[in-house]
Amino acid sequence: MTATIANAPQASEEREQPLLSLRGISKRFETRRQETLALDDVSLEVRPREFVCIVGPSGCGKSTLLNIAAGIDRDFEGDARFEDASITGMARERAVVFQEPALFPWLNVRANVEFGLKLRGIPPAERKTIVDQQLALVNLERFDRAYTHELSGGMRQRVQLARALAVQPHMVLMDEPFAALDAQTRDDLQLELQTVFGRTGTTVLFVTHNVREAVILGDRVVVMSPSPGRVKTVIEVPLERPRLPDDHAVSDLAAQVRSELQRTGDEEPRYAI
Repeated sequence: MTATIANAPQASEEREQPLLSLRGISKRFETRRQETLALDDVSLEVRPREFVCIVGPSGCGKSTLLNIAAGIDRDFEGDARFEDASITGMARERAVVFQEPALFPWLNVRANVEFGLKLRGIPPAERKTIVDQQLALVNLERFDRAYTHELSGGMRQRVQLARALAVQPHMVLMDEPFAALDAQTRDDLQLELQTVFGRTGTTVLFVTHNVREAVILGDRVVVMSPSPGRVKTVIEVPLERPRLPDDHAVSDLAAQVRSELQRTGDEEPRYAI
């Protein structure tokens, strides 16, 4: 199957208005020795209920771009908007899932998932209902009283995801959440994530180094060029879900994405497909 490849994404009049809009984003890092341009005039839109994956070489600014979208990084040039309002900081409508689960080790699974709800003043009975629903969604009902040190890496990531979804964000931003996991666990979570977001319809921006992962999960794959990071191409993924790692169509499209990455002239890292 041949995917559609385009240059920097443009809004279509026939499509929904974007939930996230990044226009002309540039980012510079200054040290005592030099100034580094990490992102150069990057534009990207993500529409409601869309799952967009970003791939690119190390140092191309993938995580920096995600941090700008999340409101974590506010020192940049350009226009970042969410739901047609300027992004000026972190907001409850945008939840972030990091590579290393940012869980509280002194709290059990249930209390970790419940944490954001308590901060928002949700009544106990309603909190219990929401937490029960989220634990069921990520298949952790039997582990609700376990502590983080008792969980595998994959289970900790599922707790982090449940906590993010519990507050009903309009968008989830995920920064290489499966990078540190073994291959089998990663495959399992990719399948599970397709199910979770198929049920919730939550919008996702997902950063990954793994080309096959991007094709398995994404509606679109944004390919970035080496430093300074720019949007090189955007590849539509017209494959039905669920998608499995060994599907021939997934392998073919992953090879196509990898080919686009290799045309950037960057030899490292080697991208897994």
